[in-house]
Amino acid sequence: MHAPMTIRIFKRIAILALCYLAVLLASRLLLVGIYWDRVSPTDGLGIILLQGFRFDLILVGMIFGPVCIVKPWFHTAAILRRIGGWLLPVYLGVFTALAFFVEASTSSFIAEFDTRPNYVFVEYLTHPAEVLATVFGTQPLEFIAFTVIAVLLVVAVIRYLRNDPQLDQPLSIVSCVVATPLIAIISVGMVRSTLDHRPVNASVAAFSHDSMVNKLPLNSPYTLIYAIYEKNRDADREKIRYGTMHDDEVLDIILAEAGIEATATTNPAAPTLHHQTASLEREQPLNLVIILEESIGAGFVGHLGGKDLTPELDKLSNEGIVFEELYATGLRSVRGIEAVLTGFTPRPQLSVVKLNRTQTNFFTLASLLERNGYQTSFIYGGESHFDNMKRFFMNNGFQTVVDEKDYDDPVFVGSWGVSDEDLFDRAHETFSQAGEQPFFSLVFTSSNHSPFDIPEGRVSESAYGPLETAISYADYALGRYVEMARESSYWENTIFLVVADHSVRVIGGTLVPVERFRIPGVILGGTVEPRRISGISSQIDLLPTLLSLIGLSTEHPGIGRDLTLPEYADGAGRAMMQFGDLQAYIEDDRVVVLQTDLEPLTFEKAADEELVPVPGGDPGLERKALAYALWGPMMIRTKAYFNYADTR
Repeated sequence: MHAPMTIRIFKRIAILALCYLAVLLASRLLLVGIYWDRVSPTDGLGIILLQGFRFDLILVGMIFGPVCIVKPWFHTAAILRRIGGWLLPVYLGVFTALAFFVEASTSSFIAEFDTRPNYVFVEYLTHPAEVLATVFGTQPLEFIAFTVIAVLLVVAVIRYLRNDPQLDQPLSIVSCVVATPLIAIISVGMVRSTLDHRPVNASVAAFSHDSMVNKLPLNSPYTLIYAIYEKNRDADREKIRYGTMHDDEVLDIILAEAGIEATATTNPAAPTLHHQTASLEREQPLNLVIILEESIGAGFVGHLGGKDLTPELDKLSNEGIVFEELYATGLRSVRGIEAVLTGFTPRPQLSVVKLNRTQTNFFTLASLLERNGYQTSFIYGGESHFDNMKRFFMNNGFQTVVDEKDYDDPVFVGSWGVSDEDLFDRAHETFSQAGEQPFFSLVFTSSNHSPFDIPEGRVSESAYGPLETAISYADYALGRYVEMARESSYWENTIFLVVADHSVRVIGGTLVPVERFRIPGVILGGTVEPRRISGISSQIDLLPTLLSLIGLSTEHPGIGRDLTLPEYADGAGRAMMQFGDLQAYIEDDRVVVLQTDLEPLTFEKAADEELVPVPGGDPGLERKALAYALWGPMMIRTKAYFNYADTR
């Protein structure tokens, strides 16, 4: 068979591939227009368009390459032509629809996460009920339109390829043998996009100090495929590409940073396991309640200089220990749970709440307190299986889990479960029945979650929007609960921590918008002396601080700093946070940003929160940041953060 005849069978596939390139270019130009205020200062329009074309070719190679390689062979026999005449059009139709849907969702995803669709996009699909409720509550027309268009695309692509006049064109085996290696070379070349040892990846698109702008040269189907690839690339999920450091050096830095003497550790298998002596003496350790507030950043809290949406929390800040510069470790609830409940540092890998190897015998505050005679509970208004919470909690120290199905007559039920009022009423009832039995409970709110379903008549509708109205309601429900708790039998014997799991709308014009990770935190209780912690602190510092406040001297492997100690009166002085595939470490006025496959960058934090590059960097601070980034994967790999008995 002549070469022109072989080429002709690819005509309609090539036209479809060109349509991909045109649509992806149009989408990129639209996003550039929407975010021009962030693109313009980078002078990177040319890079965005040129690298964008490169990554669009990579995507076309990924999707069309396998089809083009096998297609000639489907023309060698009549039965194969009939099979290929349906199989390949259906394949391309489905992938075209999926690619469209992901790319079309980009603007909304950026508005929420300040990045193109990544693994979060896939994680949420494992909870369809919650996701559909959220989408229909926030972008119903957009979702319906994109779904209808995607379905129509499947039909249109199949019809277009099925009507190809070359569909029944026979080819010889010789033609296939000649064509296949040539097509394979072209396809692999498109996907690799380089002759270097390693294929091109997303890091080559990084050209500015704005991480969202660095994602614009990519396309969303590619970022989603790449995120899935990264999550499954390493079977043990422990490798990290910020840099390398020997385990001993990592441990030396971390022990020094945590103030743990190497001789104070109690088990060689758990090198950070140490005995913490509580700074406050109690006749009997107090109860502990952690109220984890969903998605409240400092920008929405009055006493932290934000919008005046939290009058109740503002009042409480005058009555307890208030954190003025507390930073979340990430952008997801499981990341906040990980830090607050286990004292574990952030990593690009899955949170320990979801990681398979940490589902049993992993150290948590609940397992520690359970061993010390506490009744432990997790009280939630939604479905506790969400984000794998119930499995992780029940296997790691929580004796009781309360979720949506356990509320008999709730006042209000929204997309994410019962209202915060119902949640706190159930918590109050549970704690009031504890009697003399010491207890620990994690109470996790959910009313302040998109689509922000809340009971009517509690708070005035905010002029800012539904998110702010939901925050006001969450604040109202919190204040209502604290008033009940003050009159209870357990108030005087309990320490309460009110803290956000993470901030919301973490966007900005820098690689890592550090200020947007700032969250509220207040510690209350009848025995708590009011004071303000003005300096930098991290969610990982809360665990050792709470142990001192409840008066429990015990062993644990946490590396946070006890903020009740005089040397940390003004805060821990450092914090770390995960932002997609980036990690930031802040100490005083300097911020180190670790990037995948790239050198670390050091910035000076200016008065207006702008990050100004430090010429030459700060090698010492960068090594410290790298040690914190490598410590978590090392602990999981060596099983050194699991529950160990005292061996002294």
